[in-house]
Amino acid sequence: MDPSPPTRLHHLTLATRDVIASREFFLKTLRWEQIPRPGNIDIEAAWLDIGDGQQLHLLHVEGFAPSPFEAEFGRHFAFDYPLSEFQSLKERLLAHGAELIQPIRDTPFERFFFREPNGYIFEIVDADRQPES
Repeated sequence: MDPSPPTRLHHLTLATRDVIASREFFLKTLRWEQIPRPGNIDIEAAWLDIGDGQQLHLLHVEGFAPSPFEAEFGRHFAFDYPLSEFQSLKERLLAHGAELIQPIRDTPFERFFFREPNGYIFEIVDADRQPES
């Protein structure tokens, strides 16, 4: 019997006011790569490879506004990242309009949050951390 779970994240879709600016933000900060998108979408969109076969889909939504629940104890998106690269990532994030946010609760591993220009909250977690008990 296969011990791996039957599901894993395939893609995450985010609404955005500006697909091009959002795409450039993620390409230049987290260094994700743009990939071809299907031709059957009739709105402005971009597909990004975020690693391990997983994708971020950015879609233009007229009048988009972020949820008031974007927060550490609300909706946010967490990604593993090498601790040795945290400082350079923080510098890239700030240079491209992100806001760094201090965590609300302490953890036994390094992490930080940022708000990207659309208002979404992302958490960056030490990829080599030990699980919380």
